[in-house]
Amino acid sequence: MTITIVVADDQPVIAQGFAALLDAQPGLQVVGTAGNGRELVDLVAREKPDVALVDVRMPVLDGIAATALITGSGDTRVLILTTFDLDEYVYEAVKAGASGFLLKDVTGERLIEGVRLVSDGSVLLGPAVSRRLIAEFCEHAQRAQGRSRETGLSSREEQVLLALGQGRNNSEIAELLVISVETVKSHVSMVLRKLGLRDRIQAVVYCYENGLILPGD
Repeated sequence: MTITIVVADDQPVIAQGFAALLDAQPGLQVVGTAGNGRELVDLVAREKPDVALVDVRMPVLDGIAATALITGSGDTRVLILTTFDLDEYVYEAVKAGASGFLLKDVTGERLIEGVRLVSDGSVLLGPAVSRRLIAEFCEHAQRAQGRSRETGLSSREEQVLLALGQGRNNSEIAELLVISVETVKSHVSMVLRKLGLRDRIQAVVYCYENGLILPGD
């Protein structure tokens, strides 16, 4: 199945370079490029691509605002491009629905792999980005004291949610709960649906922001 992609960057050379690289790969098709966030949102609405490769800092509408509009109205997954590992917008981009991050100086192989992974439903976080997110989680967790921990999930789904919050993959959750990987996948889908979450990254955010997991857990 062909993965359709749009690329957004306010520097035409970068946008065109990424687009040419991706479009030359088997199974990948670039269906458009955009120079700002508003153009991107309109392009996604028109083409409905599988993946949007999005620069954080763009004119008219920045990458975070564009990401929120894109993920809130369709199934396109967003892969954010950042200049630095500790980009100040990382946490907000995750909350807006981004599925992963890549540095702008990424190798061609890593870019292609990243697009395929995100399209498949995986998340893509580098070590430094992960450290930044954990720091933000800890800060927000301090403000979560006293919040209700009611989730509307079954006991088993609560266990799966907590495991997701700890960053465990499906195999690790299956081993921990002594259930099959297929059962884990079913529970994960149900957890995300019940809580209105887009992906596993947002499940981690949910756990920290609602005090289900605290720093050091």
